[in-house]
Amino acid sequence: MEKQEIRTFGRRHGKKLSARQNTLLDTVLPAIAPINLPTNAGLILEIGFGAGEHLREISRQKPDKIVIGAEPFMNGVASLLSAITDESNSIRSEYKNIRIFPDDVRDFLRNTDSKFEQIWVLHPDPWPKARHEKRRLLNADFLKLLAIHLTAKGEIIIGTDHWEYFDWIENQAKETELNITIPDLQTIHTRYQEKNKAETPSPKYMILKN
Repeated sequence: MEKQEIRTFGRRHGKKLSARQNTLLDTVLPAIAPINLPTNAGLILEIGFGAGEHLREISRQKPDKIVIGAEPFMNGVASLLSAITDESNSIRSEYKNIRIFPDDVRDFLRNTDSKFEQIWVLHPDPWPKARHEKRRLLNADFLKLLAIHLTAKGEIIIGTDHWEYFDWIENQAKETELNITIPDLQTIHTRYQEKNKAETPSPKYMILKN
């Protein structure tokens, strides 16, 4: 029997969206879908962007790059759309380079030839219970899929405040051909980082390259 891939286990919907957020999902989201992307232009991808704080920062810092966010949680997508649009529901000028894929990132990656100079994965769900370990996203197979979509000097930047999960990811990376670096990065602030449910002193970061 063919092995069935584990799909996204996070919630797709949370609290009820506002009327404006529903309008943004219906009108703005389709207009900024990541389609017709250049195949080798050093794009940037963030996987699981939450409410999009870090994604917006990248967009402002690198206005010449197309920045793609993949997030299956629709409340997070709606929050990002609210933040990047003005009162007339038009995209603010500093966020014109953002594209959003509102679903499982694997579906996006398997249908694009685009290459990324950076792939960010910050504070993925650690699924800390042993019986839930198979739900963890950053397993060796997924890291191999990401590696296919890196430019020659591209990098995968991973951050988590769950140190056991960090060690697990590092062991998974060792099952690939990716090169592992443990950098000394300043804390990257996001909503999930501020929650720090693992109650560790600080996040740990890892950079993977081909």
